[in-house]
Amino acid sequence: MADGKEWYLEYEIHRNRPGLLGDVSSLLGMLGINILTINGVDHERRGLLVAAREDKQIERFLAIAETMETIHLTKVRPPTLSDRLAVRHGRYIERDTGDRKTFRFTRDEIGLLVDFMAELIKKPEHLLLGIRGLPRVGKSESIIAASVSANKRWIFISSTLLKQTVRTRLSDDERSADHIYVIDGVVSKRRGSESHWDLIRQLMRSPVTKVIEHPDDFVKETEYTLENFDYILELRNHRDEQIRSSGDSIHSDFPWSDFN
Repeated sequence: MADGKEWYLEYEIHRNRPGLLGDVSSLLGMLGINILTINGVDHERRGLLVAAREDKQIERFLAIAETMETIHLTKVRPPTLSDRLAVRHGRYIERDTGDRKTFRFTRDEIGLLVDFMAELIKKPEHLLLGIRGLPRVGKSESIIAASVSANKRWIFISSTLLKQTVRTRLSDDERSADHIYVIDGVVSKRRGSESHWDLIRQLMRSPVTKVIEHPDDFVKETEYTLENFDYILELRNHRDEQIRSSGDSIHSDFPWSDFN
């Protein structure tokens, strides 16, 4: 546990020079502010997680930092999930400016995706998550890794990971709020029997976390819409890749912005 209240500080570097980070760190140390984590969040910005016993310590730091010509403070706030992950991974999660529940990742950011999904899965509320991506991009593997990280068990209701799975019932020990239920919208749409869809409807009504691969196909077969999803995650091989779903395309030329 941090000794004091945690804060996220971020600054832009106006004039980089040797020792700049040391100057900022020394200033925080002189004010009794403990640095928990520090990392660059892009080429021109640096983020820090710090802990201070009193708010006035942060106020003093802000007053002094305003006089420094080499940096410009851009964020001072209690840390959000995005802030913690940005410092941990050295980059922000990209968020669709047109649909604020949609977050975008590429294959070289799978570690960031797994950590983000794991933190969502850990939440006490039971979320409905959707994940888009082309075949073999790493969707199912990311779900498994996030479940392991969150110390949750995963159950594939429909999947193509090892062999085509289409479940029609669950045992008593498979019904638990500690499980993550994974549904492949394409497999269920093409191969699901009525008993399979009965099981899915039961799970959708239950207070458990569901992760839906290919959510656009899934909503075509149910009374649910994309508005019912708490988060939509998109995984691409590269930034410009288009994700296609049963003849429909999800274009990748939307503006991207930081998840702040």
